[in-house]
Amino acid sequence: MKELRKIFMNGIIDENPTFRMVLGMCPTLAITTAVFNGIGMGLATTFVLVFSNLVISLLRKAIPDQIRIPAFIVVIATFVTIVQLIIKAFVPALDAALGVFIPLIVVNCIIFGRAEAFAFKNKPLASIVDGLGMGLGFTCAITMICAVRELFGAGTLLGIQVMPAGYMPMDMLVKPAGGFIVLGLMMALMNKLLPKKA
Repeated sequence: MKELRKIFMNGIIDENPTFRMVLGMCPTLAITTAVFNGIGMGLATTFVLVFSNLVISLLRKAIPDQIRIPAFIVVIATFVTIVQLIIKAFVPALDAALGVFIPLIVVNCIIFGRAEAFAFKNKPLASIVDGLGMGLGFTCAITMICAVRELFGAGTLLGIQVMPAGYMPMDMLVKPAGGFIVLGLMMALMNKLLPKKA
């Protein structure tokens, strides 16, 4: 139980995909203009991470080493297709907001990295916990970036006006350059606050 807790917390703090490992930067910079987008992308990625880790772990002894990458792609693409169809059917506004970034989860470095570095070498339960920890770490990170960009760039949170009527939004924060600025500042803050890696 202690080992599983360590694996879970590893994805949230020690090896946070966004702030520590700097993985998944394409969606991190592109869709983090609104909290709704960040939560949606984070949960979609978490779903794919958990289930692809599980299947890859279950098949790890049956997949020959020479074809492991194509096998990973097939497994990951299957779960990305499932999550894309679910989002399209039940949350069409999120589907419209995320657009092409949902199918691009197939080639997300976080998912490939965990498949290669963890799921292919560990048992199913540990792989599920790893996927959950990494997915929630990614979700928390991009949601924090979204909150800063939406709050100061538009004066809203989850689409609700929270800044006073006279507030002048910093338009630059909801533009591409704002993504780089907020990501850089938040990475610096997290590296200062989080414990140093050994």
